[in-house]
Amino acid sequence: MEDKHIFSNRKLFLLLIPIIAEQFLNSLMGMADSMMVSNVGAAALSGVSLVDSINNLVVQAFNAMATGGVIICSTYIGQKDRERARDSARQVLLVSTCISVTMMILGLIFRMQLLRLIFGTVDADVMEAAGIYFLLTILSYPGVALAAAGSAIFRAQSNTRLPMNIAIASNILNVAGNALLIWGFGLGVYGAALATLISRIFSAIVLLAFLRNDKLEIFVKDYHKIRPDGGKIKRILAMGIPNGIENSMFQFGKLAIQSSVSLLGTAAIAAQSMTNIFENVNGVAGIGVGIGLMTIVGQCLGAGRKDEAIYYTKKMIGWGYIAILVSCLFTYAIAGPVTILAGMAPESRKLCLFMLGWITIVKPLLWSPSFITPYAMRAAGDVKFSMIVATLTMWLLRVTLATFLIRVVGLGAMGVWIGMFADWGVRGIIFTIRFRSNKWIHKVVS
Repeated sequence: MEDKHIFSNRKLFLLLIPIIAEQFLNSLMGMADSMMVSNVGAAALSGVSLVDSINNLVVQAFNAMATGGVIICSTYIGQKDRERARDSARQVLLVSTCISVTMMILGLIFRMQLLRLIFGTVDADVMEAAGIYFLLTILSYPGVALAAAGSAIFRAQSNTRLPMNIAIASNILNVAGNALLIWGFGLGVYGAALATLISRIFSAIVLLAFLRNDKLEIFVKDYHKIRPDGGKIKRILAMGIPNGIENSMFQFGKLAIQSSVSLLGTAAIAAQSMTNIFENVNGVAGIGVGIGLMTIVGQCLGAGRKDEAIYYTKKMIGWGYIAILVSCLFTYAIAGPVTILAGMAPESRKLCLFMLGWITIVKPLLWSPSFITPYAMRAAGDVKFSMIVATLTMWLLRVTLATFLIRVVGLGAMGVWIGMFADWGVRGIIFTIRFRSNKWIHKVVS
């Protein structure tokens, strides 16, 4: 019976809906950002998009550390060991701070060299916009990392509403800042970057302030007194590094593909940029299900209930199909008006809608087993298998096939999505076979 399970349907909805709402809101705000920047000009939109493809790589590294934390902390919560959960949370925050500050310093030193290395062939006005946007967003790296870690700690204890509320406030601040700085003060790309920096710092400060509440299962006080604990850091990194490599390879692959797209001209870059935004929006509900699944599986395995971990994974894969279908149809329905409001050129708009149409057909069929299944595997400690499979399919299918279709066959930007569809299909088959074998359940902590 349902009431014998750790998570009733009601409890699942209370856990998942705030995560999905938060992810969805973040993507909608990203779309709003792009619409505002696109009114500055195609060069500004292209420059911001190119920088975001680099920033996403960095953000994924921070999310990977946060993922390591949520796996460890949720498992301890399942074991009813709150003290070790709190100790692990402190180490997650310490690791996130150290990594983000290091990456910020390196980014500030090498930012223009990195842009020229990856996007050296773009127009001068696009490079100028990219340089401005990159400078200020680099300064936000510690804010991004600490916000990701704080949100993960709350989710590990099934508190998903607070991160959602803070994300709402942060995104409203970001959009309002964009409107004021871009249109009110005419600061263009500089204004967009400054609004992003302020909103990210705001998220981190507020999350860390709420995390001090000693009524929480996992709380953290006296941040200045946190000291390294080698054993706990090792366990967090053991979960986080493979996930970080997987996510980084994913973003490196996108950068490799972006290099090919950048050869197609500003119109194609703008179309691909907006299509990426739409594809992010129509995937957020599924990602929200996956993020919630990590907490669910972690707590089940911490309580020694492997059968329930399997049961909930199957259930969430099914919910993922529904979530992706609904969000894809919604996104396609709003795409036409959004591209008009964004002031996209007719050529870019037509190409964007064509590519999004194919995504709307293919994604609901292939995405759920390809991406929700590995969330459960990571929570169960099967991080290396997920890393290897995702990296191989990314480079052998998505990057190689997309590059061939763009540079050799001449399919244009649509070649990106054909490569992606192939990646999703093969990845889903492999993960499904692994899941059915039950070899993915490992001992995460003791």
